[in-house]
Amino acid sequence: MEHTCLNCNATTYGKFCANCGQKTDTHRITVKHFFVHDLLHGMWHLDRGILLTVKETLVRPGRAALDYIGGKRIRYYNIFYLCLLVIGLHIVLVHVYDYLHPERLSYNENNVEVSDFFTRYMKVLLLGIVPIIAIDAWLIFPKMKLNLAEHFILSGINLLGMLLVGLFFVFFNFLNELGTEVSVFVGWLEVISFFVLFLYPAWTYGNAAIKYYTFLGTIWRLALFLLVIFVEMMALLMAIFYIV
Repeated sequence: MEHTCLNCNATTYGKFCANCGQKTDTHRITVKHFFVHDLLHGMWHLDRGILLTVKETLVRPGRAALDYIGGKRIRYYNIFYLCLLVIGLHIVLVHVYDYLHPERLSYNENNVEVSDFFTRYMKVLLLGIVPIIAIDAWLIFPKMKLNLAEHFILSGINLLGMLLVGLFFVFFNFLNELGTEVSVFVGWLEVISFFVLFLYPAWTYGNAAIKYYTFLGTIWRLALFLLVIFVEMMALLMAIFYIV
């Protein structure tokens, strides 16, 4: 059946406009339609995209990134938008933590200045890690045959996974500071989450690179990859502390 798209006035014949992509069954907005369709339906699809992206990031980050690069994109929520959302949640948690434990910033004036710097520029610093890791991976994993922009996607999903694991670390650290009866168990969970956070790039890139390299070839490249990242992050932190 022929339709005229209400968005761009193009003539189309399917359920979607071939020119702009809008649905052709657009109808007048009513109270019932707003609550039943637009609000609930929209929230369901948003949550489903976010939850799927979070699950894939934690379970199979490298393969999920390769799927996205290969064209399977409609299922996933935008990786970098989601990174910004999780960074915002981190900032809120840090502010709550500082409010409940003001003594952690009361040692000297330098601690306050450094903390303020990281709080103010957290988004820039974290997103700035993406191109650094992307360039490292581009040089260390050439057989993957990804261009630099595609490595940005892989590095972005790696950052998202680290941010998600970081939420667990902050949560366990908060519980540990409360001094509950299960503080020993929570302390171990905090340590485990820290090591998972540190080793997460190996999980991301190992999950992707194992398809292109032998097991031993993947292992030594991952070891070199982690070493290079560690040296770069230490140099970055030293530069920040020196400047601040």
